[in-house]
Order: sequence, then C-alpha cells, then structure tokens
Amino acid sequence: MTPLSVLDLSPILQGSDASQSFKNSLDLAQHAERWGYKRFWLAEHHNMPGVASAATAVVIGHVAAGTKTIRVGAGGIMLPNHAPLVIAEQFGTLEALFPGRIDLGLGRAPGTDQLTARALRRTLVGDEDRFPRDVMELLAYFAPVGPNQQIQAVPGGGLNVPVWILGSSLFGASLAAAAGLPFAFASHFAPAQLDEAMDLYRERFRPSEYLDKPYAMAALSIVAADTDAEAKYLFSSLQQAFVRMRTGQPGPLPPPVEGFEDSLHPADKAMIAHSLSCAVVGGPETVRKGLAAFAERTGAQELMVTAQVFDHAARLKSFEIAAQARDALAAAPVAAG
Repeated sequence: MTPLSVLDLSPILQGSDASQSFKNSLDLAQHAERWGYKRFWLAEHHNMPGVASAATAVVIGHVAAGTKTIRVGAGGIMLPNHAPLVIAEQFGTLEALFPGRIDLGLGRAPGTDQLTARALRRTLVGDEDRFPRDVMELLAYFAPVGPNQQIQAVPGGGLNVPVWILGSSLFGASLAAAAGLPFAFASHFAPAQLDEAMDLYRERFRPSEYLDKPYAMAALSIVAADTDAEAKYLFSSLQQAFVRMRTGQPGPLPPPVEGFEDSLHPADKAMIAHSLSCAVVGGPETVRKGLAAFAERTGAQELMVTAQVFDHAARLKSFEIAAQARDALAAAPVAAG
C-alpha cells in the first residue's frame, strides 16, 4: 500500500488557544510516528484565526524535538513571503539540529490575503511571478559552498534538505517536472486539476541531481470514526470552516453540528462538494475503500492525509483508523491477473 504522511495546520479550536494547538500537534506527531506515518508536515498561513502554524519553521522545530524518527517539514513555506536566503538558513538550522529528518515544501501562493501579504513583505515585489527564480536561488544555497561564493547560508550550504514543489494547478507540476523535484498536489482543498497535474508532471519530468524519476504525492482529507454517521458529524467542523473562509469570515475551528450540510444554501453546498471532493469520510471500511480508490486514481508514490477534527481524541482516532486501513490494504492479497 502507498505510504501515508500527515499534513497538520495546527488548528486553533473554538474556545481554545495556540498553546494548546501546539501541544496537540506534537501529540499527533508522536502518535503518527508510532502508527508508521512517513512525514509530518506543517503549513504556513497568516492572519487566519484558526491556524497556529504561521511561524512554520519554529513549529517544525518543536515537533522534531519531540519525535525521534518521523520526517518533519513544511507543506509548505510560501516562498513569495520570504527571501530565499532566510529560508535556507532556517531549514539549514533545522537540518543541523535534526539530521536526515527535515523536508522543505515550497508554494507560490501567499497563504493569506493581499493586505496581509503586503504587511509580511512590506512590498509586493516578491510576487508569484518570481517563484521559479526564487526556488532556483534557494536550491543554490543548499549546494556545496564554492571557493569564491560571496553569500552563503550558514548553516545550509552543502546540507541535504529535500525540496518539494507544492501546487494546486498545472504551474507547480510544470516547475517540479522541469527542475526534477518531487511534487505534492493540494487536492485536499483544490482538487480540480489533480489528474491533469499528475499526468503533466510525469510526462514532462526531467531527471536531475535530486531525482532520477518522478515522485508525486497527493493530499486528501480523511475523517474517520467507528461509523459513517459519526464521521459525517465530525466532518461538519471542516465544512463550517470552509464556508466561513470562503465568505470572508475565517475563525477558529468550530465544534461539529448535527445536520450542518442539510442546512446549507445550495450554492454553499455545491462549493463544499467541489472543494472537498477528495475527502474520505466514514467508518473503517469506508475509509479503506476510499483510500484504495484515491491511491489507484492518482498513482501517487505517497499520500498525505489531513483531518480537521474538533475533538483532539477523535482526531487522533481518525489518523489511527487511516493507518489501520493502510495496513489492511498492504496485507491484502494481490488479485490474480
């Protein structure tokens, strides 16, 4: 079965705070390590009251320090918000602290609104159009330091920090293919071009010093519980968060509401159905079938699972059920051809 990894937004729960979110993220990472997840990635977002991982590199350090073997990284760093040298130094520092365990996923969106993007950068000169050049500059800082190199990432130069390109469109797929880098698609919230992007990445991939063949990962939400009905109830927290975000009213992750989807305006219901079409919601058997179908559809070498569940214990259980589904699929006999 395809390996599973975790994408965590370190959600701030309604009635709680960021301190508790960070404790929950570390606890989830420790459980994920025991359950055999391959990576634990955190995402950069800003000015979002429901997401605590804005200072992404700092939270990665917190999680890496509290775990032993699982890879920890960014899914991702929104590179237009930063000077490439700063990111090379941050992730060079993380790699020096936790050798062989750090990943760096790069995205070209700001991870926020335009007003906040300006506050982050003081200018919008570092926009999305410069993303390919910024990626190349960042990769150069991780290369072995040359004899006459005037600017060095210290630490960073000569360290092995795997760089991924993240995307929700064909742009990221094209860049990852051209640069010979691994590619991760954000199908958990923007699934429209998933199949086309995966095909394009594989077709256009050029072997590089980083990879000799394509390596693709696809993300999906999995909300799992003992029964389909309970999972649907838990899933309503994410549905509420999506509606609020898309209507310009982001906030902490709300508790689940019975029958929430049925109460929605048809336009909101259609929006959720589209944006979250790559979600698997249900009991163990539903999750097993959904996970198998998504793995077959994408052909990805790895799947990244996220679960925005209000109750922390229920969130842990969702990831545990997903891991059990992965193990069951791996143990299943292969059908004769």
